[in-house]
Amino acid sequence: MTAKWIGQVIGVSEDKKRWRKYKARKAQLPPGYRTAIEGLERYITYAGTIAKSDVFLQMVEDLADLFEGAAADGTPIRGIVGEDPVEFAEDFLRNYTDGQWINKERRRLNEAIDQAAEEA
Repeated sequence: MTAKWIGQVIGVSEDKKRWRKYKARKAQLPPGYRTAIEGLERYITYAGTIAKSDVFLQMVEDLADLFEGAAADGTPIRGIVGEDPVEFAEDFLRNYTDGQWINKERRRLNEAIDQAAEEA
């Protein structure tokens, strides 16, 4: 399901190239780092509700940068994500709120209420 959803979100040719490049980078990580980044990717895909493909791609590319650097430096996985991976993921997601679908819905709600107030 995740791969299908990502395929739908990442529809533009340039975005597809970025996605394939990210997947290749992820595949080059040492096994433990790859497992960790895949877990984080899965979590942020479901919990992050990112609706803009460019924001989603930037997010996973930044995640790849982080894990590549940590692997090169020999930083342990817990040194990256700490003792609470969910907290790490939530903090990470806070940097990408512009792409979340909920922002669009918040804007739509405000506009609807403004319109209703004008009509009343």
